[in-house]
Amino acid sequence: MLLIKNGRVMDPKTGFDQIADLLVEGKKIIKIGQDLQVKDAKVIDASGLVVAPGLVDIHVHFREPGQTHKEDIHTGALAAAAGGFTTVVMMANTNPAISTVETLKEVLESASRENIHIKSVATITENFDGQHLTDFQGLLAAGAVGFSDDGIPLTNAGIVRQALVEARKNDTFISLHEEDPNLNGILGFNEHIAKEHFHICGATGVAEYSMIARDVMIAFDAKAHVHIQHLSKSESVKVVEFAQMLGAQVTAEAAPQHFSKTEALLLTKGSNAKMNPPLRLESDRLSVIEGLKSGIISVIATDHAPHHADEKNVADITQAPSGMTGLETSLSLGLTYLVEAGHLSLMELLEKMTFNPAQLYGFDAGFIAQDGPADLTIFDPEADRLVTDHFASKAANSPFVGEKLKGQVKFTICDGEVVFKG
Repeated sequence: MLLIKNGRVMDPKTGFDQIADLLVEGKKIIKIGQDLQVKDAKVIDASGLVVAPGLVDIHVHFREPGQTHKEDIHTGALAAAAGGFTTVVMMANTNPAISTVETLKEVLESASRENIHIKSVATITENFDGQHLTDFQGLLAAGAVGFSDDGIPLTNAGIVRQALVEARKNDTFISLHEEDPNLNGILGFNEHIAKEHFHICGATGVAEYSMIARDVMIAFDAKAHVHIQHLSKSESVKVVEFAQMLGAQVTAEAAPQHFSKTEALLLTKGSNAKMNPPLRLESDRLSVIEGLKSGIISVIATDHAPHHADEKNVADITQAPSGMTGLETSLSLGLTYLVEAGHLSLMELLEKMTFNPAQLYGFDAGFIAQDGPADLTIFDPEADRLVTDHFASKAANSPFVGEKLKGQVKFTICDGEVVFKG
């Protein structure tokens, strides 16, 4: 048994927020109370620390199969645990893509060997061809938790509609990466800094919000659920709000980088600050925060996108791949740029990083309760932390290296076992 003493126990599902003890046996929390005394239990003294549900990230890239020089499921799991995450959902843009039951089963078999909960989506279209739907029913039966062609936007509106209808039939939803390639230049650079500093045509705002507008209205008409991934523009937040007010089944996520930084980071951090969608303007950053505050954006998800240093460190930044590692800095960015900055309470931050993403997928996660799952993160919200390039991930392509942030994960506990100790 494991006894966690004197921590500030915070449960976003019920609003419980008290100094309390937790007793864990096996994979369950068996008692929550004051001054619990148990013989022969292993004790963690959580005095001065927050005891929260294990964090849930519904958008990670673990690169297995086919790109394991960047990351693999094992190192991705280590990075997740180091960041306080006990449940993650992998995207399907691997090589081969997770488009078949065979590939999905291989990936889930690898994931089952890790000590956190690792789920996977499958692709919406076969090998990201944008034209032919995968076998939704068969993939769900084999363990897929949802569907996304993340990384490759669906340009064909008819296919989006077909996918939404198929998702509704199967009581699931699709997650969409919204950047219309016909309205974009070189990805990873916001249009303003692209033009003014790099003298190129970059990634436009209209490429994002026009595609979101199309797809939320198709979802409205189809009476199906669409989830919008990594919003980055002010107008995008307004479009999602409009669709939600109409009664459309639309949910949305924001990545920590988009509520923390702006396009100016490219000038100091180079290719490590290059991502899709790109870092935008300060007005966009503040709008994403407002979306989180109002609940229009209900989920924070990292879009953890590891790359090998040699791929990022190319002479021509336009040739570097887009993306940044995110699992090991996500909580600290939320604590620094949302909680300490006065935008969200700690409970509101935790809700968007635990209960809301778990509820979206129907996972038994994201809450603390007697007889509930013993998936927990214990952290010091006030600790100052200097981000170094020593990550549990294989990759260190983070633009936050060298920055001082708030918060330090002390323990990550999954299925009642300590899987990370900081």
